[in-house]
Amino acid sequence: MLAFVLLLLASLGLVIVASTLNACSNCGDFVVPYPLSTNEDCGDKRYKVYCNDESLEFMSATGTYYKILKIDPSANKFVIRPPPILKNSCYSSDLFKGGLLLDVNLPFNISTQNTVMLFNCSDNILRSPLNCSSNSICRQFEEKVQEGYGCMDTLCCHYLKDSAMNSHKIRLRVGGCTAYTCLVGFKPDDPLQTWNYGIELQWFPPN
Repeated sequence: MLAFVLLLLASLGLVIVASTLNACSNCGDFVVPYPLSTNEDCGDKRYKVYCNDESLEFMSATGTYYKILKIDPSANKFVIRPPPILKNSCYSSDLFKGGLLLDVNLPFNISTQNTVMLFNCSDNILRSPLNCSSNSICRQFEEKVQEGYGCMDTLCCHYLKDSAMNSHKIRLRVGGCTAYTCLVGFKPDDPLQTWNYGIELQWFPPN
């Protein structure tokens, strides 16, 4: 029995050492946890992220880069910055790439902790189960956040991106909705000044 325990501890030690040795170096202030990979020599290349000028970034399936704001390795999650809504317009910067699109063949998806606000939408969206009422939180964003001023008086909606929705995209298009932003961990009673802007992504651990 003692020999089995020692063998088990030795095996665990080897796994921990291997993972530590294979972890990537820091990117700016970010510790890059395994399996995230900033180059071919570390991490797991299926979990690709990018270190650009000491800024850690995630690249979508369309080649759009999104800055990583926070990583929680114990939960296999990180938060990316929503794309800016262009000044004096109601267009998100990734509009002409179709919004945020993740590669379905990679081990990332959009978590269920995201509340998405859509702006400048066509009337077709009223057929969906989204909250497009005058009580939608998107109205507060339009009226009280400078970035949203260009979306005033457009049709806007919000929804919780739960498991019933596609977990690999936040879709934008001309003739649909042309701008969006997102909150992580939002609760209906949260005051605007406490809103946590971001898009939380999660990864499946390596086999």
